[in-house]
Amino acid sequence: MYCREAMTDDPPPNPALLPAGLRDLLPPEAETEAAAVEALMDAFAAHGYQRVKPPLLEFEDSLLAGSGAAVADQTFRMMDPDTRRMMGVRADMTPQVARIATTRLGHMPRPLRLSYAGQCLRVHASQLAPDRQLAQAGIELIGHDSPAADAEIVLVAAEALAAMGLRALSIDLTMPNLVPTLLDEAGMAPEARARLARALDRKDAAAVAERGGPLAGTLTDLLLAAGPAERALAALAAAALSPGARVHADRLARTVAAIHATAPTLKLTVDPVEFRGLRYHTGVCMTLYAPGRHEELGRGGRYICGEAEPATGLTLYPDAVLRAVPARQARPRAYLPAGTGVAQAAALRGQGFATVAALDAAADPRAEALRLGCTHILAANGRAAPLEPTE
Repeated sequence: MYCREAMTDDPPPNPALLPAGLRDLLPPEAETEAAAVEALMDAFAAHGYQRVKPPLLEFEDSLLAGSGAAVADQTFRMMDPDTRRMMGVRADMTPQVARIATTRLGHMPRPLRLSYAGQCLRVHASQLAPDRQLAQAGIELIGHDSPAADAEIVLVAAEALAAMGLRALSIDLTMPNLVPTLLDEAGMAPEARARLARALDRKDAAAVAERGGPLAGTLTDLLLAAGPAERALAALAAAALSPGARVHADRLARTVAAIHATAPTLKLTVDPVEFRGLRYHTGVCMTLYAPGRHEELGRGGRYICGEAEPATGLTLYPDAVLRAVPARQARPRAYLPAGTGVAQAAALRGQGFATVAALDAAADPRAEALRLGCTHILAANGRAAPLEPTE
């Protein structure tokens, strides 16, 4: 007869072990991320975007209504022990901002400019985005449908990233409804349409030519035109598009013109046949990249806010932004020996130092300062003297 207790001799799990896709952010990275978020928010505020702060959890029926339905499969759910109603942890903040705009701020004049920052939690990670908890900082422009509005969010985001030290950007513009409209107006059968959509998604020109039917030539030309905005828009202008698809193409061209009217050197690319996007997007969409990097810095696009109100927005991912910008110097830390005056400590903080005050007298203040990770120590002359580690 075996002893049940003998089967439980495995060592207890490491208390630092976290679920896949979740991680602790330690010093100094946590402070760096917080500072980055505030720098982005300051840039948004300078353009009139007012900050809102939605809750981390909401009742499921409101969180997943409207555009929130697009992230339903990424939403953690739980029961509220108080009301016994199902709740969800937000996977994306845009649907929450849309709810606030149509309810709490429904009386405010349009266009309504809102900004937000916070953490989101997702059920699944991906190879390109292995974290399931991610920071977001973004803007929404609600109540106006025009190329100028689409251009504004791109330009404000570019300015915010420039303030972070990232001045070279590549912005990929798409119109996710262009190809579906073209296929709708061509009357393509559902099965043939599904096969063609897969070929377009894989950027398989040979399969597109084989499965495109009467649209094969047009779609192949557009597929091969993806790249710099000028070339792609020229291909769209020359393409034999249906009337509905032409409306989308013209709107994309006007948005590019509006962006370049303010920022002529901003690098824009266009993919005429890309139509994945987020499922709630209804018009011009954009994805931001740093040169030489495949990780998205942010993405956004046009959508419907509430029942029928036009809106557009863009979400930046601070973690990805920090991986792309030049490394920032950590804040210098100055050790304050026991007995340091309040005014001296305040003066150092005013110079940009973080001060670490001794809680009791140390036999060797310099050694104690090094032990605590300080870069400087308050010297007898009242200044912060740099510390060099001893051999």
